[in-house]
Amino acid sequence: MSGTLNTYYNNVHFALHLNSEALIRLQEQAATGSRINRASDDPSAAHRVLELNSQKTSLKDYTDNLLEVTHSLELSSSVIEDISSTLLEAKTHLTQIVSGVYSDDSRKTTAEGINDLLEHIVSLANTKNAREYLFGGGRSTTAPYSVERKDGEITRVTYQGSDENRNIEVAPGVRSSALHVGHDIFHADDRGEPIFLGDTGVTAGTATSNVRGHTWLSVTGTAGNYSLSIDDGVSTFNTDGTDTNLAVTHSRTGKVMYVDTTQINSAGVAFVRVPGTQDIFDTLITIRDTLRNKRELPDDQLREALDSAFISLDETKELMVQAQVSVGLKIGFMGDLQESLETLTYNTEDETTLLQEADIAQIAIDLSRREILYEMSLSVAGKLLSLSLFNYI
Repeated sequence: MSGTLNTYYNNVHFALHLNSEALIRLQEQAATGSRINRASDDPSAAHRVLELNSQKTSLKDYTDNLLEVTHSLELSSSVIEDISSTLLEAKTHLTQIVSGVYSDDSRKTTAEGINDLLEHIVSLANTKNAREYLFGGGRSTTAPYSVERKDGEITRVTYQGSDENRNIEVAPGVRSSALHVGHDIFHADDRGEPIFLGDTGVTAGTATSNVRGHTWLSVTGTAGNYSLSIDDGVSTFNTDGTDTNLAVTHSRTGKVMYVDTTQINSAGVAFVRVPGTQDIFDTLITIRDTLRNKRELPDDQLREALDSAFISLDETKELMVQAQVSVGLKIGFMGDLQESLETLTYNTEDETTLLQEADIAQIAIDLSRREILYEMSLSVAGKLLSLSLFNYI
């Protein structure tokens, strides 16, 4: 009899406990609106929710990186557009000089204007976004372009940034850089055969020179004993006029120009342009100095030099067009990538919601059923536990 009563009691207690736990879970789900409040509620679904939450965190990091890259690219595009407009202004000034009758005063005035534009472009090339320079590549904490001055004016602009980008991951398996290698944007790199202007008779040698942009080659002396220099006479190289591949080196930069001296017919200054190697800064410096005509070139040679510089200006303008197209394409790609990341994020959030969100209508029905069942269980338990010895007599 004792064993039977104990069995009744234990069974009733266990049943009431199960009903009570079920009621508590349903009430918790109704209160929180969440079907999974702890891993034990649904271990498989809880594990999937953890995976989805981790994925959302990664997607947010990718989105933040992508927005940073996009902002930097948009700023770069604006700077490049400004530089392009400045070059167009320089071209307008030079066109007025090249195509019309001009005086020494008008040339000097135009030279001052070109000098101002040069200062502006160097400033733009050293633009910073937050704490990083836009055009320094992977070396983004120092100004990518340094200048040398004489009498307060820029005489040389040197790139000191990195030749490599610093890429960051903007999507799974996709890396991009918010910064640019300035040398790739502001410098042409499609070397052609040097073009010699002037009446000296010097021509290109057989070896490949590594001078870039524009160079002034001075020839002094007399037939059979000429001296050549590309650094205004700081270093000279002698020839008897029989050298077909004389190496003339710049003492400061180390750049070499190979020349054929066999056709030299007079002393003078040759203006040398190397197509496909122009950069914005050297071009403007050359135009400014040519307009001032400190080498006292005759009018025909001066016009010839300015015409050649005009061609170089067109080349640098084309560099900016190519840079604008390239940056524009990257911005478009970043926009498409952002849409894809947003779609992935929405899908992840939807799946998480489906797994976690409780069906309130179903919970209300289940809760009502459990309450009725619990009340019935209490009623049955009351009757069972009220049995006494007299019920068995």
